[in-house]
Amino acid sequence: MTTQNIIKLFSDQNNKKWTSKWYKVDQELINSFAKVTQDNQFIHIDRDKAKKTKFGTTIAHGFLTISLLSAMYYDAVPETEEMKMGINMGFDKLRFLAPVKCDDSIRGIFMLSNISEKQPKTIKLTWATKVEIEGNSKPALIANWIEQQYL
Repeated sequence: MTTQNIIKLFSDQNNKKWTSKWYKVDQELINSFAKVTQDNQFIHIDRDKAKKTKFGTTIAHGFLTISLLSAMYYDAVPETEEMKMGINMGFDKLRFLAPVKCDDSIRGIFMLSNISEKQPKTIKLTWATKVEIEGNSKPALIANWIEQQYL
């Protein structure tokens, strides 16, 4: 499949939203992330102290929520055999809108907002990305996520 055919394949999905399965964010995951990142702020790891805050419980690190985007993306967005490798290029307009509380379930929603050919066999994709929290009308985060795919 040519680069133009890949672009057409994704462009034909205009305004399609790809949605991942739900991912549970439990205390074990939060603690593991705290250990790896050395971000041991009490709001993440100390349930007793966290109960006394406006959140009423521990909350996930914002960067943990961002990190889970990869798993959500792989679950939601179809791959083609022609795509050999993808590189994360970063985010535009990333905003945290609501905390992910311990034991919340979250899922990613991805809508392609731009696709272009960077060079032969290389395409740049921009995804309007949202992480929903089950039972919460406010999303955990919104962002424009930019990736590059090599064919």
